Amino acid sequence: MSFSEFDLIQTYFSHATGNRGDVLLGIGDDCALLNPPAGRCLAISIDTLVEGRHFLPEVDPAALGHKALAVNLSDLAAMG
Repeated sequence: MSFSEFDLIQTYFSHATGNRGDVLLGIGDDCALLNPPAGRCLAISIDTLVEGRHFLPEVDPAALGHKALAVNLSDLAAMG
């Protein structure tokens, strides 16, 4: 059985209970927005890149690093 990103969120994280004051925007979008100590906000984004699906096995490591950075920065930018 294959799960999409949103299937995984629905299956494993949608039933979490309780509200935390340090989570301004939780899981379910392109990133999470946290409020760490000292009054600063922290946005977190994690994307998985799978060999054979998102990149070829022979890809240049520097190019793969660039792609990994680009997709995560894109998610952060999408949040405004």
